Amino acid sequence: MRTRIITAVVALAIFIPLIVYGHWPLTIAAVALGIIAMSEILVMKKMFLISFEAIVSYLGVALLILPDSWLDFLPSVATRWFGFYVLVVLLLLHTVLRKQRFTFDDAGVLTLAMLYIGLGFHYFVAARAVNFITLLYGMLIVWLTDSGAYLIGRKIGKNKLAPKISPNKTWEGSIGGTVSASIILAIYLYFLPVGGAWLPMVLLTIVLSIMGQFGDLIESSLKRFYGVKDSGKILPGHGGILDRFDSMLIVMPMLHLLGII
Repeated sequence: MRTRIITAVVALAIFIPLIVYGHWPLTIAAVALGIIAMSEILVMKKMFLISFEAIVSYLGVALLILPDSWLDFLPSVATRWFGFYVLVVLLLLHTVLRKQRFTFDDAGVLTLAMLYIGLGFHYFVAARAVNFITLLYGMLIVWLTDSGAYLIGRKIGKNKLAPKISPNKTWEGSIGGTVSASIILAIYLYFLPVGGAWLPMVLLTIVLSIMGQFGDLIESSLKRFYGVKDSGKILPGHGGILDRFDSMLIVMPMLHLLGII
């Protein structure tokens, strides 16, 4: 527990100034976090961190995370998605050159991981580009839902939510996490408006809270499939980057899809 607390304090001491200031330091931090998260996928897949497929994956994640303004120097034909397509084709060509040591399935996993991680951190940066209270709103959805689910689930939780994927989660905790987060954020939105009108935003908060919990379960399912307890060890007591950002990787793109950013 002591290690967990020390790690949290140090991480927050670094992270809070970055999200408050925003701009290029936050973008660089997001790219770094995305590359680390991608490396955690590679480790779970038992692939080398320095290899052709790893470098292509890192480039793909970075390309998807960077804001549009950082890519203005490229010719108009060389769009973000064209570049991403080229990287995916390189992975597919690699399946031929490696003669089944790198397979179509491997290329598919890395492509999906690039999208999952890259777009998650891209819209994390995009939320801060709107303003600080929008990014904070997205982060509070995750933090308050997680905290509420943990505290309420620990107190009254009895019915398992997904016993084969995450045995400690309960329906009571899940519902309690969403309800508590929605109530607190209803107050937040009243004083610090985000997106549209207050009532629709409160309703969207409920949706986002639920989606954040799906993000947690997605990562739990991923770890269960690969037989690992944590996605990584970079954060002592907390695991890896995917362990800490799993819900945000779903919530932040949802902010865009729902028209909030």
